[in-house]
Amino acid sequence: MNPTDFTDQALWFETEVQPHARALRSWLLVRFPTIPDVDDLVQDSFTRILKAKAKGPVGSSRALLFTIARNLALDAIRRQKVINFEPITDDTPSCVLIDDTNIIESISRQQELEILTHAIQSLPSRCRRVFTLRTAYGMTLSEIAQQLGVSLSTVEKSMALGTRLCAEYFASRR
Repeated sequence: MNPTDFTDQALWFETEVQPHARALRSWLLVRFPTIPDVDDLVQDSFTRILKAKAKGPVGSSRALLFTIARNLALDAIRRQKVINFEPITDDTPSCVLIDDTNIIESISRQQELEILTHAIQSLPSRCRRVFTLRTAYGMTLSEIAQQLGVSLSTVEKSMALGTRLCAEYFASRR
């Protein structure tokens, strides 16, 4: 790539892609709350859109960026669900066969996590964003207010509503 192409691509990225980073991150947090590292997914999306731009013109950078991110998120979720089991043979050490975890507790925790995920996904949009930023990312209420551009009172009310609705959802599923 010659220096002019690199400069053009950097300018395109700075003006057409980078401004959507915050919106993309928020959208991913709301849409895919179980993704372990949203920031990595955003960076992977940036890398892929740059590769796409290098191959040819991009009509709508925002649409392509969000589509790439959605596909990466879905791939990550699929990978989370895959469990690799090694067959137990005569050579398997006996310590591997001893299960110190309580299977019932483990299944119960997994079911509760799934119910909580569904509860969060069922929240109204702003409430879901506030709740996710507070619980999953540990942001303070004032940081959330600043990031979302709303008042502290609105964030407090959204958090209280989210907590109440999640508790009701959780209670109705037990």
